Amino acid sequence: MPPAKILVVDDDPAIRNLILRFLGQKDYQVESADNGKMALDIFSRFNPDLVILDINLPDTLGYNLCEEMQQRTGVFVLMLTGRTGAEDIERGFKKGADDYLKKPFDLQELEFRANAILKRRRTVTQTPQKQALIFDYLEIDPDRREITVNGNIVPFTALEFDLLFFLASHPGQALSRPQLISEVWDYSEIVGDQRVVDVHIGQIRKKIEVDASQPSLIKTIRGFGYRFEPPNPNDEA
Repeated sequence: MPPAKILVVDDDPAIRNLILRFLGQKDYQVESADNGKMALDIFSRFNPDLVILDINLPDTLGYNLCEEMQQRTGVFVLMLTGRTGAEDIERGFKKGADDYLKKPFDLQELEFRANAILKRRRTVTQTPQKQALIFDYLEIDPDRREITVNGNIVPFTALEFDLLFFLASHPGQALSRPQLISEVWDYSEIVGDQRVVDVHIGQIRKKIEVDASQPSLIKTIRGFGYRFEPPNPNDEA
């Protein structure tokens, strides 16, 4: 498999060059941009597998750039930012980000998170055919990577799909946040910020639950994690 292509978008030249040198030594193909316009120009010709994206750019916000890039190719996006409030994190995931890393950051952790994200794409292409999961009005097709609710295909990001598929593959089983991070994000060596799980669960609920404020499919286990409860086919969807 050819080396993964990574686009680094950050207006701080010190950070940008540091990441470029580091990832270049790890045999990735790496290009960089310091603003949104340049990033989109490079994105079009470079077609990266992953974008490492700052939020505060001189001509746009990384949130908007993330959304536009994902609409074009469904590229993986790792937000690299000093804005780590709950609202900032949620906004990034709503726009399609797969993960985020706080500034200041450790280069080894950056590489670890990038590897975990990129491994998801390799897993998709190499996974043997799997049977669709069907729960009354909800259908999860792992081969087509499609979610259907009441017969309508609902758009999911790659990470949202993986998280829901893992939960639905273990119906009735209590799954802890660290376990979900390990299995879905593949962070087996370090524990990611557990808010990542909560934000993505919130996004998934809005897409599959009849009432996201009173979820019936994905139950919260207070102080522990989540449990997928298959819908009762006799209940109205």
